[in-house]
Amino acid sequence: MLSSIRDLMRPPAGMEFDFSQPAGEPALTPADGVSWRVFANPVSLFVGEVAAVLLELAEPSVRSGVWDHSGFRHDPVRRLRRTGFAAMMTVYGPRSAAEKMIAQVVQMHGRVSGTTPDGLPYRADDPRLLDWVHATASFGFTEAYHRYVRPLSAAEKDAAFAEGRASALLYGAVGAPASWTAWEAMLAAVAPGLEGSEVLAAFLRIMAEAAIVPGPMRPLQRLLVRAAVEMSPEPVRSLPQLRGLGLRFGEEALVRALGRGATLLPLGDTPPVQAARRLRAHHLQPLSS
Repeated sequence: MLSSIRDLMRPPAGMEFDFSQPAGEPALTPADGVSWRVFANPVSLFVGEVAAVLLELAEPSVRSGVWDHSGFRHDPVRRLRRTGFAAMMTVYGPRSAAEKMIAQVVQMHGRVSGTTPDGLPYRADDPRLLDWVHATASFGFTEAYHRYVRPLSAAEKDAAFAEGRASALLYGAVGAPASWTAWEAMLAAVAPGLEGSEVLAAFLRIMAEAAIVPGPMRPLQRLLVRAAVEMSPEPVRSLPQLRGLGLRFGEEALVRALGRGATLLPLGDTPPVQAARRLRAHHLQPLSS
């Protein structure tokens, strides 16, 4: 189960990348920061991504952009792996490669526009929408780690948001929150416009049924999806499509056991391991005479 989710860290076919090169080049986030711990855990990575998407789909303009212009409906596993790879590159990739990837995404966003079912025009490069997407991702991954892997202090939660500031600016999310308090203020401001939809229900069905893990392990996959619903903040958790779909009695302890157990799982040659090797190789280089 954990091995299958860990594979979401690996680049999808056609996007292979060696995170161990070039030696010594830093990432957008500090190697001794909170983000490097959070994103190295496959449980917080999976649960956090699902929770972030739930929050995105509750915002009408973001929902239309994500649902109409992404592959969630047709190939959810590949979409998850592409999103996971973008997260790995943002956190662990050498700065030059991360900047190049983000520039490509920004260029793509510039071509995405449309109209919501209610007739509201939207553009994927709208800073307001970019701020929300970046904020929900920061919240999702941080809160998943805090709840299901290891509790984070208030300072560590703030640091997790602050560490994402460099990538947020590159994406164009100039107003993205840089602290937990700023996130709570943004959530309070956006909350009145959040709403349920059939898209939310469809996304949950897809995440429960997609072949992310082998068939016999599918109940645990559904457990982690429920964990994402459980940690979703109000008013999203009480939307009709999510109501009653959180964790059942005793299940939070099971998810926590999986999250903590994942810290003991050998990561293999995944981006976190490769990135650590990239920086370590620089420190091991002999001094020039």
